[in-house]
Amino acid sequence: MPLQPAPDLPAEAEVARLSPAARSARLAGAALVLALLLVGAVWGDDDSFPFGPFRMYSTRADPDAAVVSTRVVGLTAAGEEVRLSGGQVGLRRAEFEGQLSRVEAHPELLGLLADSYATKHPDAEELVQVQVVQRRFELSDGQPTDAYSDTVLVGYDLEEGP
Repeated sequence: MPLQPAPDLPAEAEVARLSPAARSARLAGAALVLALLLVGAVWGDDDSFPFGPFRMYSTRADPDAAVVSTRVVGLTAAGEEVRLSGGQVGLRRAEFEGQLSRVEAHPELLGLLADSYATKHPDAEELVQVQVVQRRFELSDGQPTDAYSDTVLVGYDLEEGP
């Protein structure tokens, strides 16, 4: 079997060299980014991302610390609890928790959740109160103990219609 001749190889491209000033600028930029990463890793928080760590991924919770879950519930005249989160009112829990301090300052905002629920569920029993409840689950070595406690952070009585 005859060997074929090697194809013509292209001439080597010329290597473009950076000037000393350009190299210094690149090194200074890289040093600045590394310094920001170091400072962010030590003193940063979620707001300084990408130069700071996301605490939920970069830290570990105490396995014996309680876990707190926030929920919004509506109460009927019969005292039944109706969940007002997720698809029930069009507001996700994380979005609500981000507004929790605002809701605590202005409890009347909970009336908007009741209005949204009534619009989405016209045949549902009427709500008389809306509450923000935090449930605290106790853990032992990272495992649930079946012990929990509920705390009502804020409540809002809905006004009777005409």
